[in-house]
Amino acid sequence: MFPNEMKGKPFPILKETKGKEINGDKNKPVNLLIEGDNYHSLAVLNFTHEEAIDLIYIDPPYNTGNNDFTYNDKIKSNYVQKDDPFRHSKWLAFMEKRLKLAKKLLKPTGLLFMSIDDNEVAQLRLLCDEIFEEKNFVATLPTIMNLKGNQDQFGFAGTHEYTLVYAKDITQAKIGQFLLNEDDIDELWEEDQEGFFKKGANLKATGVNAPRNKRPNLFFPIFFIKNGDFYVTNDDKAKNKDDIKVLPITDSKEMSWRWSKDKIRNEKNNLIIEKNNGTISIYKKQRPALGDLPSKKPKTIFYKPEYSSGNGTAQLKEIFGEKVFNNPKPIDLIKDFVILASPNNGIVLDFMAGSGTTGHAVSALNKEDDGNRQFILCTNNENNICTDVCYPRLKKVIKGYKSTKGENVAGLGGSLKYYVCDFVEAEPTDKNKRKLVSESTEMLCIRENAFELVRDESDFKIFKNSDKYLGIVYYEEAINDFKKAIKKIKGYFNTYVFSLGDDPHEKQFADVKGKVTLCAIPEVILKVYREIFK
Repeated sequence: MFPNEMKGKPFPILKETKGKEINGDKNKPVNLLIEGDNYHSLAVLNFTHEEAIDLIYIDPPYNTGNNDFTYNDKIKSNYVQKDDPFRHSKWLAFMEKRLKLAKKLLKPTGLLFMSIDDNEVAQLRLLCDEIFEEKNFVATLPTIMNLKGNQDQFGFAGTHEYTLVYAKDITQAKIGQFLLNEDDIDELWEEDQEGFFKKGANLKATGVNAPRNKRPNLFFPIFFIKNGDFYVTNDDKAKNKDDIKVLPITDSKEMSWRWSKDKIRNEKNNLIIEKNNGTISIYKKQRPALGDLPSKKPKTIFYKPEYSSGNGTAQLKEIFGEKVFNNPKPIDLIKDFVILASPNNGIVLDFMAGSGTTGHAVSALNKEDDGNRQFILCTNNENNICTDVCYPRLKKVIKGYKSTKGENVAGLGGSLKYYVCDFVEAEPTDKNKRKLVSESTEMLCIRENAFELVRDESDFKIFKNSDKYLGIVYYEEAINDFKKAIKKIKGYFNTYVFSLGDDPHEKQFADVKGKVTLCAIPEVILKVYREIFK
């Protein structure tokens, strides 16, 4: 009935660890840290965040054979060795189950970024071609982490890992661009009274619709005066006999302009004129999108000095005063992934969170641009990585800390809730259904993004966020009391009502139907779990 991860285990739920929450601005998103096997965490997120994630970033075990990957979680010391003939198969089986669940979490516009090295890059590419379809492959980015090169490698000094990028649906996905620094702006862009610009397309049209006979109204002369000014006329005649006439002719073929006469008159300042050996060429000024700064498309080789693997280690050591984790990714690398793949109010998931670099990067970006990104981190607690490294790191960077130099480092701000995966019996008895409902409060709060407790009763609860309410009715007998409570509150309620079936007792809510959306629990949860654990 269950896949290997779930054999002998019931359904996963989340329980909040009280005392570890960090409360920040109520108008900002609440970030989530989930301790537990990432397969179980992904199963829960399939209920709370189906098609809700903008960017998934993971740094999976590289399966080097050097005690970095265990296939059987029940035996933590059972590392897959380099001479294991099934080494790649075990790793692929592990990744396949998780990536299939992860795909369901991405928005149609969502993107997946994965760090990997030579040990599994070929296998991972084939696996993702199968799960996400080859047509949704975006790029394999050599990511330079050690410019000097690893001198221990045979034959060549290795400088890079890889970042594999896939889209949920490449026809809907969008890759952002990097803002330029001052040196880049000076090199690539000019500035006029309207702002930044660079040379864009030639004003002469190209393509199948460019010939004069296709667009006759766009075939006309542009006249140039000796002082460099230019103009067009209604009758296509020059104002002065010495003015130079330029027509849209390419290789002796009559073509057309991209702009009409009126547009040329009104936007002369958006054209660039170049003269070379008696030939006059006209180009459009390419400007950044309204409100944006100049940017450039990322290259397929990822390199900045800040991406050095040593920086990741140094950044973590600066927080803890000692080395607490092997090979953490540098913050700037993950920040750039987030810039490219998530809007500034997006949701970023890392279900192999390790030391928590992704959460640190998202928090830093939010501080820099006043963004409203939310991070969700999932990690197990092997070697106390969650309790002793990931959570303390997030707490320090959110609230502030004292560096190894004794300097006070200001907090980046934000809110955080800490959850641990737990389980309830899966056998479909009435008792187990009631148990699942009683243990589902945190999952429902996460699903509705409503964490502020407004009414706390034994048989129903009410939570709120900035624009809506969440109601949870644990027993049918409490429906009337719940209705009395919500009638006193101005607002709309997404309401989950206990039912042994899929009926949310709509008839009993007829008198408040304008205030509620109803959903039967645990059926809404079981429907997701039946699909995953079939």
